[in-house]
Amino acid sequence: MQNSQSSSKRFLDIIVELQSLIKEQRIQYGDKLPSERHLAEKLQVSRTAVREALRSMELLGLIETKRGEGTFLSDFKKHQLVEVLSTFIMQQARSVQDVVETRMIHERAAITAVTEQPELLLLPVWKGMKSKLTEEDAVFLREDMVRETIIATENRLSLKIWFLLKQYSGVSFDVAITEKEEIAIVSELLDEMMKGNTKQALACYEQWMNRVEGERREIE
Repeated sequence: MQNSQSSSKRFLDIIVELQSLIKEQRIQYGDKLPSERHLAEKLQVSRTAVREALRSMELLGLIETKRGEGTFLSDFKKHQLVEVLSTFIMQQARSVQDVVETRMIHERAAITAVTEQPELLLLPVWKGMKSKLTEEDAVFLREDMVRETIIATENRLSLKIWFLLKQYSGVSFDVAITEKEEIAIVSELLDEMMKGNTKQALACYEQWMNRVEGERREIE
């Protein structure tokens, strides 16, 4: 579990250091945050790591990005989820597996919601993803499949929680689906979802997650 734990702690460290930086520089609600480049240099991490941390903070409503203007601080007192989850991860021996199982609850719920609502089955996103999945030069990430499914349910809270749980679960969702076996599984998942077959879609999902989770367990 060393790699998954170190990845989670690195993400946690960036969040904590960002909060400390905000306090040190006395950045108030509505104030603009330093640029990604400045934060990366200050925290001595990559800009990608800073971007991921900021993305999760934005999804939780901790910060707000205004196009062409920058990133601004929101009211931290109204959002305690980062602190609660961070404390849980740090203190619980079984925490990563608990986070994984909680993340999967949101994923199953989204698939079920889509397959049980006829109007959601007609959304063009499913055919679009299936086409992209099989295109030779297209890049289709694991995250794309899950994210779009949750977005389709229009449950913004579930989406925000899922993004945060994804960061802590030690699973690589930001990799492209390229292997034939995984492509076949996800393709079948999309087919069953478009048919409204909840049971079969969830079975495909479980098969997919067993494969994805297997990669994490190999690292442990």
